[in-house]
Amino acid sequence: MHIFLARARLAAAILLPAWLLITLLLKLWRPVIAGRPEWQVAAIIVPQMIAGMVFVIIPITQGILVRLAARRQGLKND
Repeated sequence: MHIFLARARLAAAILLPAWLLITLLLKLWRPVIAGRPEWQVAAIIVPQMIAGMVFVIIPITQGILVRLAARRQGLKND
């Protein structure tokens, strides 16, 4: 049960930054993707979204959650 809660916490913490990233990418690429079929839009946006998630959003979010957990653990031990 503990691993489920940890994964749910990570997913919830990633939700807002992921939404912001996809919104930003769609706005930045709007002139290029206007009028293109959905598969072409996906071909442009998805690789950038994956790279942003893997190399930026997930590591930063995990670091923040680890620090919060360590702080909480330190408070319990005091």
